[in-house]
Amino acid sequence: MTQRPHTPILDRVATPEDLRKLPDADLRQLAEELRQETISAVSVTGGHLGAGLGVVELTVALHHVFDTPRDRLIWDVGHQAYPHKILTGRRERIRTLRQPGGLSGFTRRSESAYDPFGAAHSSTSISAGLGMAVARDLAGGGNNVIAVIGDGAMSAGMAYEAMNNAGALGSRLIVILNDNDMSIAPPVGAMSAYLARLVSGRTYRSIREIAKQLAERLPRFFHDKAKRTEEYARGFWTGGTLFEELGFYYVGPIDGHNLDHLLPVLRNVRDASQGPILVHVVTQKGKGYAPAEATADKYHAVVKFDPVTGQQAKAPANAPSYTSVFGNALIKAAREDDRIVAVTAAMPSGTGIDAFGKEFPARTFDVGIAEQHAVTFAAGLATEGYKPFCAIYSTFLQRAYDQVVHDVAIQKLPVRFALDRAGLVGADGATHAGAFDIAYLACLPEMVVMAAADEAELTHMVATAAAFDEGPIAFRYPRGEGVGVEIPDVGVPLEIGRGRIVREGTRVALLSLGTRLTECLLAAEQLGQRGLSTTVADARFAKPLDEALILRLAREHEILVTVEEGSIGGFGAHVLHLLARSGALDRGLKVRTLTLPDLYQEHDKPEAMYAAAGLDAAGIVRSVEAALGAATAVRRA
Repeated sequence: MTQRPHTPILDRVATPEDLRKLPDADLRQLAEELRQETISAVSVTGGHLGAGLGVVELTVALHHVFDTPRDRLIWDVGHQAYPHKILTGRRERIRTLRQPGGLSGFTRRSESAYDPFGAAHSSTSISAGLGMAVARDLAGGGNNVIAVIGDGAMSAGMAYEAMNNAGALGSRLIVILNDNDMSIAPPVGAMSAYLARLVSGRTYRSIREIAKQLAERLPRFFHDKAKRTEEYARGFWTGGTLFEELGFYYVGPIDGHNLDHLLPVLRNVRDASQGPILVHVVTQKGKGYAPAEATADKYHAVVKFDPVTGQQAKAPANAPSYTSVFGNALIKAAREDDRIVAVTAAMPSGTGIDAFGKEFPARTFDVGIAEQHAVTFAAGLATEGYKPFCAIYSTFLQRAYDQVVHDVAIQKLPVRFALDRAGLVGADGATHAGAFDIAYLACLPEMVVMAAADEAELTHMVATAAAFDEGPIAFRYPRGEGVGVEIPDVGVPLEIGRGRIVREGTRVALLSLGTRLTECLLAAEQLGQRGLSTTVADARFAKPLDEALILRLAREHEILVTVEEGSIGGFGAHVLHLLARSGALDRGLKVRTLTLPDLYQEHDKPEAMYAAAGLDAAGIVRSVEAALGAATAVRRA
């Protein structure tokens, strides 16, 4: 008798509604199939892997116990939500993750009803969940709201602001603390799981409530004593005193990979009628995939890889990355100046500060996912004569803008901002694009803003920032490899507010800020072949502007085109303001400002995104020809 082939359980689960029909006994197998499907998909697309593998069982349990999407399930950051996407009707498209026209690498409201809140930056889930819970209460609804937040995201002040507010409001909200890195939990085992089930159950909660009511009738001394005794007992066995003080009912810690532990606790908190509850689960990043478990970063983010060996496919490097160039330049500068210190907000490897930290561990400070604190901490260092380099992604510095203004700029403190991932970032999409820093920094009085055109210029800008003590200074550079120029051994400080002419011409002037300089030079070659003599200049500084250079370009050319990897309101706007104020526009000068488009660009390959924005050589040439056509039409009229 031939045995019938086994049908994977995952093939029978198109949506969480199908998942909720399964018996508990099938969930372990489903979780293993879901883990393998996640590994297979990410091996094709690249992306975030370790975090998703760590929450496979938790994802299965949450969708099995709760009535999603009626019950709102919010994933903080969203990079761990690939298994969630597979279970919520997106399995057929999962191999389009982060690809042009494909699924986002994060949660996204426009993508699915199962994504009630879009995220890609951390620590927003509890605030959003509380808003949803209060809206539910105002509308007289009865659904659950669940926010899943990692221990790293809990290092941000916003998470505690939200918890403090939730505790004060008393709204029914469930927060799942996914503890996978900080080891803030005591050992997790059968006793811990038993206690978690006990304290989350209705019987314990009822007895506790009766005891509290009885204690209220006791004299004040005995009431306070009883309350402290109960808190101490629970804190001794389960931890969680901090969360209790914030007004949350704490349950845990429990093993986030053990469905026998997870399911009863989640059912208990689902059925609870009281206010905010925090469930503390302990998981392992990269769980179930040996290559990920064996690496320090647990395969946090990967390119395409061999799912059997875990070997990642690395493209041959033509030039060092801008991040590594910055890190090496900072190390060299720090060897000569012991006042240089480095500050980062949970991104040491992403910003190149990890290499600095190996050589100067006592002068390196990773403050966690706390950009606001990072900026003001750096300001404090600056008041005492140190030279802090605050290395933060452009998109993440947005989270600390008030600190940049109030704590640094107004006080003219010499904090050095190294803005990695400036411009477009490709597969991470709009949430991570460094589109706005030129606009939001260059508008601040006396702020110095630089943009490196290549690796050599970045080296010089690190030296410029190290030497500049008169106030705040920022320099920006993109993700990825440089253009392959020779990198000087030692950077030379630039003259503040002074650009450079890279190529001389007579009719068209291209004024570049940042790494679009390479495309401007290509455009100049193409324009020259059309008989249009073209000057190319590298502004270097968005603020202060090189006014003499800009006015010379305006005076000696028919057309002036500014090119930047930033939003409307940035470098080009400042140039236009100068030209209008100087009267240069009254003389018939044709000006075009090329910026990123006034929209949030969908994720794609960076080169395709820049082409769509008109910031490649072809787009620059089209802009010049369109301006010439308009000018010719005006002259004829």
